[in-house]
Amino acid sequence: MFLSDIDIKKAVKAGDIIISDFDQKRLQPASYDILLGNKFMLTESHGIDAIDPVKKKFAKTKDIILKKGETFVLHPGVSILGISIDYFGSEKYVIQLHGKSSLARIGLMVHNTAGLINPGHFLCITFELCNLNEVPIILTPGMPVGQLTFSKMVTAPEKNYKKINKYVNDKWKIETPPKNILRKVKKAKKK
Repeated sequence: MFLSDIDIKKAVKAGDIIISDFDQKRLQPASYDILLGNKFMLTESHGIDAIDPVKKKFAKTKDIILKKGETFVLHPGVSILGISIDYFGSEKYVIQLHGKSSLARIGLMVHNTAGLINPGHFLCITFELCNLNEVPIILTPGMPVGQLTFSKMVTAPEKNYKKINKYVNDKWKIETPPKNILRKVKKAKKK
């Protein structure tokens, strides 16, 4: 069962869903729009013949952090990582990332496979941005780039996300909440 805008608002107010700088204007009938941040990770394709996930052979990457007012031009066929401005999570609900239809129509994909956020996972999500169009797409930090839906679980999960993922080491993922919501996250985790 998906939460409606009324349910999302109630859950945010109760602390069951944490969204940093929650903005009611971004609330849709059954989703919440999230914004693109200013940090991107690019694959440096030179210097490697192929990526081999089984042998843990990966290309080198380069972080790009845009200054205020700068944009990123995503060229056709290129896949990069981006990050959300919004920090969010819930102990109680499954959260799903979806692309915005207006951006999908121009060929922008915001995630390939990693769209599920388990209960207990609080983060600024990493977008898997890919331009499927034949012309470049300009990405502007602060633009609405994805939307979140929230699903109620029938029962609480047996496994805790943090415990099953304690060995994950993703140097790029932001797991620390902005200071303005740290108390809300701690309160939500105690419930």
